Amino acid sequence: MITNIHYKNVTYRVDLSESLDISIPLRATDENVNAWYIPAPKIEPVIDGDWIGKVSEGASTNFNNIYFNPHGHGTHTECIGHITNEFYSINQTLKQFFFTAELVTIHPEKQEDDFVITKNQIKTALQTNPQALIIRTFPNTEEKCSKQYSHTNWPYVSEEAALYISEIGIAHLLIDLPSVDKEKDEGKLLAHRAFWNYPEAPRLEATITEMIFVKNEILDGNYILNLQIASFENDASPSKPVLYKILKS
Repeated sequence: MITNIHYKNVTYRVDLSESLDISIPLRATDENVNAWYIPAPKIEPVIDGDWIGKVSEGASTNFNNIYFNPHGHGTHTECIGHITNEFYSINQTLKQFFFTAELVTIHPEKQEDDFVITKNQIKTALQTNPQALIIRTFPNTEEKCSKQYSHTNWPYVSEEAALYISEIGIAHLLIDLPSVDKEKDEGKLLAHRAFWNYPEAPRLEATITEMIFVKNEILDGNYILNLQIASFENDASPSKPVLYKILKS
């Protein structure tokens, strides 16, 4: 299924039948990726008296409740409402779902006890000016799909780098870590605030997607991104970012 996407006087040709899913699935096991000191998600049948919502238990359908936290249990997309006193919903904020995107791979720099993604690394890696920036960190292994991140001091984006990403007009930032910020930062959230330019001039349309996984065989470069969310009236939603290769004419 070939389609042409026109953006800023450029035509991008993609095959919609050849998608590259960069989300991490949510599983009701202790091997589900996890952060922020919370228990694993649960997917379990509704129980009403003697009735169990499971076909193998005699019900006509499988009828499950799901308990999870979008920020801690997998790929999720969040809006500025994540850090504001005022309520903003990702469902109301994200109204466009296809974007030009560039994937870059970065080896965070060692700075004292931390590993940090710096402004200079972003400037060096970026070759275009896309609507969405996707950051894959190195080392990149399948462990990211099941890693227990709590108390690991994961790498993070520096305030200066986040501000630079905002200043060059990138509206959607995607990363394969639980947060763009340092795990234990005393609630400063410097990268979140810099990217959203909050509170000075809030970028209400901008989003951050965390806990993605980009396989090594997906090469750095330009793509069309389809950023899919569930219709949650919440600051964040589980999401399914999908890339499409740009075909040569």
